[in-house]
Amino acid sequence: MIVSVSTECFPELPLAKAMERLAELEYMAVEIDVHENGSHLQPVRVAASPEEAIRECSDLQRLRPVAVSFAAVESATMYDQFAACCRLAKSLGVVTMVVESSELGTPFNGEIERLRKLVGIASGLDAVVGVKTAAGRMTQDAETTASLCRNVPGLGVTLDPSHFIFGHKKQASWEPILKYVCHVHLRDSRPDAFQVRIGQGNIEYGKLFNQLERVGYKRALSVHVPPLEGVDQVGELRKMRLLLESLL
Repeated sequence: MIVSVSTECFPELPLAKAMERLAELEYMAVEIDVHENGSHLQPVRVAASPEEAIRECSDLQRLRPVAVSFAAVESATMYDQFAACCRLAKSLGVVTMVVESSELGTPFNGEIERLRKLVGIASGLDAVVGVKTAAGRMTQDAETTASLCRNVPGLGVTLDPSHFIFGHKKQASWEPILKYVCHVHLRDSRPDAFQVRIGQGNIEYGKLFNQLERVGYKRALSVHVPPLEGVDQVGELRKMRLLLESLL
């Protein structure tokens, strides 16, 4: 397993500057967020100007790209945008595409069809789709997420443990999806707070790593720590890197 970090940890900086700061913090790998409401690359821009998107990602500051996170508004062009982002990922040597599931209440069969289309596009460009676990979406519980994976051949999971802790009196189990995990998002969380300062939450990183090792997981552990008001972001990111590396 390797420690990586999301470009959205520095949303206020231009992408190139964010990469520079992450490299200065001695991270070795990076996850590039391409989100409709993000502050760096957006799916519409990647689809409209793929060469420009590649140029924006050209100065990686010695960071190894390990994933592209895709989030776009559902529209007639969404699949074209996803294909463009998969091509961007391929140009960077990235295999893992992180995607969101549909909102809770979406018909199960409809979600299967949507995910099958995404997996088909990705596989044609040598990429793997990891649907992200998230509260309020089809992947908010592990059993439903595992069922999606069983019904969509080739679908993987991006495990975000925070969603199994925040809002739960007792931590929900992610055991049913461990064998499908192809990517991991990490921060620290409590039942009453989705993100807290590193070390003040309930996530047992050592236990999680042991669970992942048991199923042969060898991919990235991606730090997703957006800035908290009144908290030193550089210090938090450094602390998280040192913590994770000490446990590996």
